[in-house]
Amino acid sequence: MEEQNISGYGFICGRWPLDQNQSSLLFIHGSGGSSIMWEHQVESLRDRVNTIAIDLPGHGNSDGDGFNTVIDYTHAIIEFIKIARMPKPIPVGLSLGGAIVQQLLIEDPGTFSAGVLINTGARLRVLQLIFEMIENNFDRYINSMGDFSVSEKTPPEKLEPLLKETARIKPEIIAGDFRACDTFDVMGKIADISVPVLIITAEEDKLTPVKYGMYLEEHIEKAHRVHIMDAGHLAPLEQPDAINRALRNFLDQHNL
Repeated sequence: MEEQNISGYGFICGRWPLDQNQSSLLFIHGSGGSSIMWEHQVESLRDRVNTIAIDLPGHGNSDGDGFNTVIDYTHAIIEFIKIARMPKPIPVGLSLGGAIVQQLLIEDPGTFSAGVLINTGARLRVLQLIFEMIENNFDRYINSMGDFSVSEKTPPEKLEPLLKETARIKPEIIAGDFRACDTFDVMGKIADISVPVLIITAEEDKLTPVKYGMYLEEHIEKAHRVHIMDAGHLAPLEQPDAINRALRNFLDQHNL
């Protein structure tokens, strides 16, 4: 696995330069996250496809101040795909990242042959308490992430690297991420998505309950859903082997 930076975008990848004959899984993290969320996927699937996990602007090793709309983040992803000369991109998004993936598949269907939506929804309302914690007691927000983001069965040490990364991000950038989620709503548009979509839900996800993924499954024509046990909102970090199996099977099933 390698760390790279192009034009102010930080990212990790399984190989560099990218193999222009292979498809590319592009992993997009959630609010207040970074590419560290996807280390297991980037490493484990590099034998099958190009694997790239981006730090959104203002996160991880990327420049910028972040955004407060999904549309703006979507345009940043499109720019990054062009700059990185990414062949046959397949976007994979968690939560806010999943909102970005939906927007990509709706806005620019010709660019993407498939997509993956993990613990996300067509509409993502955010609890006011989260905004209040970020604004008034950022340490409390960081320390409470384990309470609402992962399964009770997840060992705390699995979350530690992400907590450290999140603590490095400016609170106003994380608040902007959640505002982007809070105003996101494509419930009237997701039926326009025509490419195969893998939807992943998690048994103990408190932030985007299973019903969100079921709604996506019902309204996207070529959707297939996989349900992950013993995991919460951060399933790729909590149950990486199960996520990797689901991704590999999806790629094989659709010859991607």
